[in-house]
Amino acid sequence: MREFDVAVVGSGYVGLVTGACLAYIGHRVTCVDKNERRVADLQRGKMPIYEPGLEEMVARGRSAGQLRFTADLPGCAREAEVVFIAVDTPPGEDGSADLSNVAAVARSIGRALSEAGERERPLIVVNKSTVPVGSGDYVSMLVREGAEEAGNGSVDFRVVSNPEFLREGSAVYDSLFPDRIVLGAESREALDTMRELYEPIIEQSFPAEMDPRPKAAVPFVTTDLASAEMIKYAANAFLATKISFINEIANICELVGADVSSVAYGIGLDGRIGPRFLSAGIGWGGSCFPKDVSALRSIAREYDYEPLLLDAAVCVNERQRKQVISKLQRELHTLKGKRVALLGLTFKPNTDDLREAPSLEIARTLSSLGARVVGYDPVAAKEAARLQPELKAAFDPYEALRGAHAAVVVTEWEEVRSLDPARAASLMEEPRVLVDGRNALDPERCRRGGLLYRGFGRA
Repeated sequence: MREFDVAVVGSGYVGLVTGACLAYIGHRVTCVDKNERRVADLQRGKMPIYEPGLEEMVARGRSAGQLRFTADLPGCAREAEVVFIAVDTPPGEDGSADLSNVAAVARSIGRALSEAGERERPLIVVNKSTVPVGSGDYVSMLVREGAEEAGNGSVDFRVVSNPEFLREGSAVYDSLFPDRIVLGAESREALDTMRELYEPIIEQSFPAEMDPRPKAAVPFVTTDLASAEMIKYAANAFLATKISFINEIANICELVGADVSSVAYGIGLDGRIGPRFLSAGIGWGGSCFPKDVSALRSIAREYDYEPLLLDAAVCVNERQRKQVISKLQRELHTLKGKRVALLGLTFKPNTDDLREAPSLEIARTLSSLGARVVGYDPVAAKEAARLQPELKAAFDPYEALRGAHAAVVVTEWEEVRSLDPARAASLMEEPRVLVDGRNALDPERCRRGGLLYRGFGRA
């Protein structure tokens, strides 16, 4: 394989995982970040995020001399063959993606190219950030503007869309063993270069510490820029809608006396539906689904189109969080003066990500209704308490349960799944309510242990 010189701009969740994995398969990678403190931490091996396996992957790349960190974007852009843009695109007030970070990077790349002079090959500029349809053309315009500002608009580059499909908690695995690699470009030359870059992953030819490998080869999907950008939004919107669908079914199950777990298992065996993303509960959160669904709705409205199905998916998701409060009120009658323990605070297990986490919204609502809220999480309790001052942090699940009238399973960490119901009940105050927001615990075991169990979609 050919060893590429790669720059990855943005050393957050996507950028750091991408850079570490590209270094692992044999490329020379420089991760760039404008936050000099983050760069200094990474140079010492200190991680800015919690992601299983990432710290070891970064350490391996650094020790092999394949991975380094810097704040010098112009220098990296001049030397690199491929530059990935992996900066944050947060939602604006109207739900649309804020591209100001992408724009700043694109202009800086243009200035660097202008100052570098003639190149042997065109620079490949890769949009790895989740960006709206049309952003490839937008980035091309900004690179040229940056070059013109520096005095030389005749710069040689190609823009590629390469959306990420990483799941927090398994991002390293997803990078090395993806379901597919999607590339969009108007240049055949750029697509061929990217295929060469990804060849060790496509062919699964890199050394891997697992046997057998999950798959023999990875599908390599090439299309135009706009379609590649839409694939990312469509994938996340579909998964969010699937979760909202099973939550709608769960609410009907409660009314008619059916069990949504059995229903989900039964319909999941249908090959047209599949079993994944059919877990009922308090709904979806995190950094991707809310932002991407919101952005796709915003894009539709730019064209005077009302995305009714996506709107409904969001409405169902918002209602699920309110269901937690309703279930607690039904059993406690009043929340004033009651102590409620939230078990798990991140939006999903095996990450420290609290963006759009249901726990924070539930904590705010409970506090506004007069409850005293304590929250346990194995990695994010302290940060959650900083973000939500009404939330008291606990660093052991049983500490959180002590003196609580009710508990809510918000995130199904293994430490939460393995709770001893009898021990939990012995620490709690009457009526010892447990609202299982992820249907993660055994209802009968909880009841035998002395807890008043309430799940989602369970009769």
